[in-house]
Amino acid sequence: MTLPSVSVPRRWTLPVLAALLAAGLAACTPNQPIIAVPTFAVQSVRLTGLTLPSAGRPATAYLTLMLRVSNPNPLPLRLANIAGNFVLDGSPVAAVNLPDVALPARGDTLQQADLALPLTLDSLGSALRVARGQQVSYRVDGTFTADLGLLGRPSFGPYTLVQGVLQQPAILP
Repeated sequence: MTLPSVSVPRRWTLPVLAALLAAGLAACTPNQPIIAVPTFAVQSVRLTGLTLPSAGRPATAYLTLMLRVSNPNPLPLRLANIAGNFVLDGSPVAAVNLPDVALPARGDTLQQADLALPLTLDSLGSALRVARGQQVSYRVDGTFTADLGLLGRPSFGPYTLVQGVLQQPAILP
């Protein structure tokens, strides 16, 4: 008895083999994910300055956000992009974009985002409270895209990447 042959287009050979290998490895280690999702934590967030409106430019608050991105996987991982919105007291106020984040195997890296928040009536009160040393809640809602080489560039999210309370010593009376 002869078995029927199956023809697989040549360009699919490597992705099909990779998928079969991943499925085989997953069968060998039950209850273990193949690839774990990176985690995000705030190392620090700080209001660094405020400017008044001038020459048609709005008042602006400047923040520095330091994120610790951790890779729980035994292999290095590259995130093509981390993108999201910085939300202050429930209002989105600035875009966060961190391209090309290289993560070592079972390690982490610090990523700094310098944000310029145009102050509107909604965000001005929050920025002034921070400048006066009061607490204001924040979060970063967004997505990240992993660069998995031949396996593609899957995106994850949107979801809340980090959240916390911003409070620092007063820079305004």
